[in-house]
Amino acid sequence: MSQSTDLIKLDTLAQELATIQQTGSKKIALLGSRHVPITHQNLIEMMTYALVLLGNRIITSGATGTNSAAIKGATRADANLLTVILPQSLERQPLESRQQLEQVMHLVENPSNDNLSLAEASYLCNKEIVSRCQQLICFAFHDSRTLLQTCQDAEEQRKVVTLFYFD
Repeated sequence: MSQSTDLIKLDTLAQELATIQQTGSKKIALLGSRHVPITHQNLIEMMTYALVLLGNRIITSGATGTNSAAIKGATRADANLLTVILPQSLERQPLESRQQLEQVMHLVENPSNDNLSLAEASYLCNKEIVSRCQQLICFAFHDSRTLLQTCQDAEEQRKVVTLFYFD
C-alpha cells in the first residue's frame, strides 16, 4: 500500500474519531424509509428527542415513516433545532405529511424539483441534507437504493454514517 493511501486512511480515521468524540452539538442528518412499523417510529422519535435535548441540530426530510418520527421527536424537544428539507414543494407532499410540515419553523422547499420524479428529487434532497451535516443516521431496507446511495455519498464526503437495517 502506498504512503499516500495510508495517510488518507489515517486522516479519515482521525476525522471520524474526532466527530464521534465531539461533546458539543453536532448537525445530524436523520433519514430513512417511509415504510416503518409504528414501534420503530416510536424508537426513532425517542432517539431524535434525546439527540435534540443534548443540543444537536437535526436535519431531515418530510416523508412519512422515519422522517415524520424524527420531526415529532425534534419538535417535542426543541423545534428551533430542526430543519426539514423537502425534495419538492410543500404542495407536492402527501396530505398526511403536509399538516405536520406546516408546523416546522425551518422548512426548505425545492419547487425547482417539482418536474422530477420523487426518486430523483429525493436523491437530490438527500445530497443537500448530507452536505449540511456532520453525521448521518439512516434507517433502511437492504433494497432501499436511494437511501443506500445517500449513505455511500456521505461516506465519500467523510461523514460519520450509522446505518440501521429494518430487514
